[in-house]
Amino acid sequence: MRRISTNMPNDDIQFRLRRHEQALSSIQSKMASQQKIQDLRDDPLAASHAVRYESYLARLQRFEQNTQYAQDHYKVVDGYLRQAQDIYQRVRELAVQGANGTYTKDDMKAMAVEVNELLKEVVQISNALGPDGKRLFAGDKAYTEPFRIVEGTPSNSGEPMVVRVEYQGAGANRNAEIDENAYSNLDISGGETFWAEKMQIFSSYDATGYRVEKSGAFYIDGQRIEVKPGDTIGAIVAKINESPAPVKAYIDPTTKGLALEGTNAHLIRMEDEAGSSVLKDLGILRFTSDPGAPNWNPTARVSGGSAFDMIIRLRDALLQGNAEMVGSQGIAGLDLALDNIGSRLAEVGSRQERAEMTWKRLNQQIPDVTANLASVSSLDFAQAATDLSMLEFAHKAALQTAAKISQPTLLDFLR
Repeated sequence: MRRISTNMPNDDIQFRLRRHEQALSSIQSKMASQQKIQDLRDDPLAASHAVRYESYLARLQRFEQNTQYAQDHYKVVDGYLRQAQDIYQRVRELAVQGANGTYTKDDMKAMAVEVNELLKEVVQISNALGPDGKRLFAGDKAYTEPFRIVEGTPSNSGEPMVVRVEYQGAGANRNAEIDENAYSNLDISGGETFWAEKMQIFSSYDATGYRVEKSGAFYIDGQRIEVKPGDTIGAIVAKINESPAPVKAYIDPTTKGLALEGTNAHLIRMEDEAGSSVLKDLGILRFTSDPGAPNWNPTARVSGGSAFDMIIRLRDALLQGNAEMVGSQGIAGLDLALDNIGSRLAEVGSRQERAEMTWKRLNQQIPDVTANLASVSSLDFAQAATDLSMLEFAHKAALQTAAKISQPTLLDFLR
């Protein structure tokens, strides 16, 4: 029950005027920020939709940036691969000339010197840096030079030349998220790109009675393969073949040991998980604290060379003046290297095409989501201007009415 007093009209008028002033301040703030939701209580349902739209829009914009980065990265990689392909073609031209049989040994030695210089240039390309300062073909060892030249003096050369090129990089594990739970592999490692022959690894260890003693795992080309106590060599072979790794495993009928063969030309990368020693026990890897690749057991038979090995083999044949070897093994090895780099170029092109298609789709989604966000959070200026005019008119009328109702009294003058 309200108490009737002479102060009641004044209190009511002040309360109503403050309500008008609050409404005016609110709509002016909305017009200044161009947002119709200043507080959650303004429109709880619209606010919840706006939060979801803003979150989804931020993710789409991040995906768009990732796809743009991926496209730029693939363009750079494609350029270097094409340069390497051109060098391979030039080396093959020299091989065809050297296999002609009409050149003297001095001529073939001059060709060998050019081949050696072209080999150095291919190694330079394989160690190329991207615009971000990371090695393009080092895998996730992005700041490590993936290939290292070892020089010596081959027979009949009389001067230092490249005798071996060692790979120090890792696998291609860097990914870019281009959509919800969708990733594009940024890298093609040097062990894939600059390879020629399918690798084969044969253990000399008779694994007929082998049994895994404790649970563990090992990795082949980045794919984790688990083993359990009691697993035999047959079970391990089956698990390798069931994995996505591009490797075929079987039991060597001669040594009864584990044999591995790549399904395409690449350097097979293998390692035991910490606390496990399956591949070491089977005679594939050696027991050492050095994590560098390759880490093969000295007793294992390993075959399958890189593109650098093919060029070195051709150069040595030219140094010896052996036209027959140049025309057979030399050209055949280069053809394998050319086939592999052609396949890698196609792979990079496919990834680039996917990134471009994803980028186009994201550029269609972003305006749609932005429009949805605007529909629930952006201010309708025409309606806001109308509301502001009405509130200003009502406020002026309220002030005029209050002035008539609250006439000044003698007490007002005595305060």
